[in-house]
Amino acid sequence: MNTPLSIVQRNSVLEDMMILVDQNRNAIIAANLKDLEKFSDGDLAMQDRLKVDQKKVNGMIEALRQLSNQEDPVGVERFRCTHDNGMQICNKTASFGTVLIIYESRPDVTIEAAGVAFKSGNKILLKGGKESLHSNLEIIRLWHQALSQNNITTDWVEYLNYDRKNTQEFLQKPTQKVDLIVPRGGNKLIDFVKTHATCPVIVSGRGNNFVYVHKEADRGLALDNIVNGKVDKISACNAVDKVLIDKDLPNKEDFVRNLITTLKNYNVEILGDKSLSKYEDVGQIVEETIWTEEFLDYKIAIGETEDISEAILKINTYSGGHSAAIITRNLSIADEFMSLIDCAAVYHNASTRFTDGFELGLGGELAISTDKLHQRGPIGLQHLVTNKWYIHGDGQIR
Repeated sequence: MNTPLSIVQRNSVLEDMMILVDQNRNAIIAANLKDLEKFSDGDLAMQDRLKVDQKKVNGMIEALRQLSNQEDPVGVERFRCTHDNGMQICNKTASFGTVLIIYESRPDVTIEAAGVAFKSGNKILLKGGKESLHSNLEIIRLWHQALSQNNITTDWVEYLNYDRKNTQEFLQKPTQKVDLIVPRGGNKLIDFVKTHATCPVIVSGRGNNFVYVHKEADRGLALDNIVNGKVDKISACNAVDKVLIDKDLPNKEDFVRNLITTLKNYNVEILGDKSLSKYEDVGQIVEETIWTEEFLDYKIAIGETEDISEAILKINTYSGGHSAAIITRNLSIADEFMSLIDCAAVYHNASTRFTDGFELGLGGELAISTDKLHQRGPIGLQHLVTNKWYIHGDGQIR
């Protein structure tokens, strides 16, 4: 077990890492180019997540900067009381210990996840996909340099260059203590980890996010919201896949036609239920299971609903539990929707694309959890801790 590091040490590593990433941005992009040249999957979403450019490097640096500026999440007092017998009782946050994250494609996770885990006092084990190996190893090299510059063992950030068989063996019989596992990827990866892991797992689940256009919606706002959610980043788990439109929306036909035209301008494939597939350029939904799919592509499904109750039922039945939005001018209706929707993040007149640790003020994230225990939504510094009880006495016995 590694000796705990002070907040000064942890911040110093993060600050050095910021400088190293900036100085070595061309080396990171060159390593990433090797991965891109070998990538032949044809999956647009995975390719988008894999690519590292100057903008993405800037995002890595900004995530490290925000993390270094945040308060120490370790040792925060959560509760204090004095027992009737005089014992002083206190509960404080404590690091988990060792966190393993298994992820696909995204080299920026090697920055962000490691930064969040390290700042919260945890050792991090990173198991990236083979498609991003060159990118990840270059970033790990920089992590180890930042740690070494501060006379800290490189064990704090460890990369597991394992194939599927080795990964399965490690999950079933870890060669070192692992306190928490976070799989971050598709359903196959999540199922694989849950099947084989022998320690607690927090699932970073699928998106399949819905937007409900209420009859009292601002139609221009609704159009912008849906288009942003769908096309801004198709590879994101917070992208929009489904749209439900209230049958009593004023000038509904004009709104639907504008939506179709705008989405087609972005080459989005549009599928519709019986009431909306009558429009040109809208294919008919044949299987009801389409409502459960996360597309991660230029594809969207639209449907009509009788009222808010039907919209809520449909979202709670089919969504991935990630994010959902309502577009309405009616605040009480928005409050009803937000309280009854069973998702990690709920929105009123705002894009689901904001379900992100960086955007929600956490300074980055380890993952976005669709579990309810122990954390839901973006997992930031504040959530990568457990707690301990500290009891001081002077001889009390029970």
